[in-house]
Amino acid sequence: MSEGLYGEIEVISGTSNPALTAEICDYLRVVPAQITVKKFANQNIFVRLEQSIRGKDVFLIQPFGQPVNDMVMELLITIDALRRDSAGRITAVVPYYAYGRTDKKDQPRVPITARLLADLITVAGADRFLTVDLHAGQIQGFFTIPTDELIARPILAHYIREQNLHANAVVVSPDIGGVRRARHFAETLQLPLAIIEKRRSLEGERTKIFNLIGDAAGRRCFLIDDEIDTAGTISSAAAFLKEHGAEDVLAVATHPVFSEPAADRLAASPISKVVVTNTLPIAPDVHERLGEKLVVLSVASLLGETIHRIHQGLSVGAIFRE
Repeated sequence: MSEGLYGEIEVISGTSNPALTAEICDYLRVVPAQITVKKFANQNIFVRLEQSIRGKDVFLIQPFGQPVNDMVMELLITIDALRRDSAGRITAVVPYYAYGRTDKKDQPRVPITARLLADLITVAGADRFLTVDLHAGQIQGFFTIPTDELIARPILAHYIREQNLHANAVVVSPDIGGVRRARHFAETLQLPLAIIEKRRSLEGERTKIFNLIGDAAGRRCFLIDDEIDTAGTISSAAAFLKEHGAEDVLAVATHPVFSEPAADRLAASPISKVVVTNTLPIAPDVHERLGEKLVVLSVASLLGETIHRIHQGLSVGAIFRE
């Protein structure tokens, strides 16, 4: 790849999702830089660059997977190491941004952790930030450095069309908060939209479903969300849709967080397919428990093309217009 505005390109992988980094490097036709990451007995994280990156255009890939706090600290420490080695530019590539649900003060005496995390990444020394499908759009505004939020919707929608699953179907938002996301998905597939009205307790642990706005009877339903965490919401929503006459239910989400007991809930649910991307690694036992029900689509080419465009100083938005 030719040299960009900030020197030769260099891709570095954190320990969160090296398989995704390998796919991105294959797309870019580059070899990832060598780095050592280890944890001492006292749980302190140590990072050492095994080659000079002085004057290079560095893309550090580290989604905030589990254990989340370790992955966050590893990113910050690596950014500091890159800055101290005089990188020409540092772009933090975080396909999954944790703490995204703590994006506002929705009750007294609580933090806005999504903003705090943005500040930490900036202060550590990142010059740009790249992510995929934030939980809330306003998080982009928490950064004072250039920020690109990619959308995985075209990849997910392409799979649905390719498998011819969109006939006699409806897109369903599992809650009022996700209506905008579901509406965009419905527009992409040219399908009707339905909404499940639910109310969650203040501590966020108990959810009660109240009503279905729209028609699911006799239709295939696509439950759309940005992430699947413990799968409580999406599993109960699927059961609710079945009670309202849905013929089939598919769960479609960008980020497979899959905290316990997500795999067991999804396996036991009436959901026929769980369609996600590889922004986060999925544990082998989750693959085993879900079997053919789980479909994982790659975002490597999307991220790879975006990294190429940032490196060359080209438009990122043009990706979604082509």
